[in-house]
Amino acid sequence: MYNKVLSAACACVLLAACGSNGAAPVKDAAKPAKSVVYFTSDLSPEGLVKIYGKIAENIQGKTAIKVHTGEPHGPNIIPPAMVKALQAQIPQSNLVETNTLYEGGRHTTELHRQTIKTNGWDFCKVDILDENGAVMLPVKGGKHFKEMSVGKNLLDYDSMVVLTHFKGHTMGGFGGSLKNISIGCADGKVGKAMLHGSRGADLWRANKELFMENMVEGGKAVADHFGKNIVYINVLRNMSVDCDCAGTAAAEPKTRNIGILASTDILAVDQASVDMVYALPEEEAHDLKERIESRKGLRQLSYMKELGMGNNEYELVTLD
Repeated sequence: MYNKVLSAACACVLLAACGSNGAAPVKDAAKPAKSVVYFTSDLSPEGLVKIYGKIAENIQGKTAIKVHTGEPHGPNIIPPAMVKALQAQIPQSNLVETNTLYEGGRHTTELHRQTIKTNGWDFCKVDILDENGAVMLPVKGGKHFKEMSVGKNLLDYDSMVVLTHFKGHTMGGFGGSLKNISIGCADGKVGKAMLHGSRGADLWRANKELFMENMVEGGKAVADHFGKNIVYINVLRNMSVDCDCAGTAAAEPKTRNIGILASTDILAVDQASVDMVYALPEEEAHDLKERIESRKGLRQLSYMKELGMGNNEYELVTLD
């Protein structure tokens, strides 16, 4: 059963997935099969480990757990105790990150390692992927890029677990699994500059939808690189309108904590995350919805669909 405080939001999403009357939809041979998205309201280490087990079949070999370390003392990051419990369940795994384009607590590898310690991520090896430079990955079917520059150490891994704190973002509207592997895997010196355009924030101010498309193409390079050996987990807690890159300056979250979503389909898990936010009462959802829509953040979802990165039709399977 759902936690009572979540029942309204989650029930709305379940109705959307099943049909307006809650019944199973009539099968249509012309429509693709729905992707499976797992859900738990258990925001604990045990809940995270449990939901990961549902999508772990193709995770093998040396595994990168892509996290967002956040700026120093950020109040909204995924609790390190949760991440530590998950990492302990994944053989041959390291946390991975990249340095930032902007100046701050993660601008250089030296500063980034200080932030990693400050924020409690130093319970295992954290591989800063661009510490040793960058490498180009192909962008298949992209209209803006043919290749994308990512941290060189990415090539050392056989699989990736994308562990994302779902929240708002100043430029992206929202930060889900797509942003985590796009800007999150692009190296700080070249890749992030490519995604933001040669003049940085000017691109975003001039054409927000183009910025979203750039971000999707960057994410596609990483998703295609790992193929079936990549999975996605979004943690919907402490969902400020600001990213963890805002650190202690992040706005206070207005939405309730919802739970954890996981899938092998990046579009499905980000779509389900947005749907759960939109299903909240208006007084809770308003600020985050406004952030998403004013930044044209929904273009992330529609462009992922256009590029064949996943399915926006999904079946929500609760583990509660």
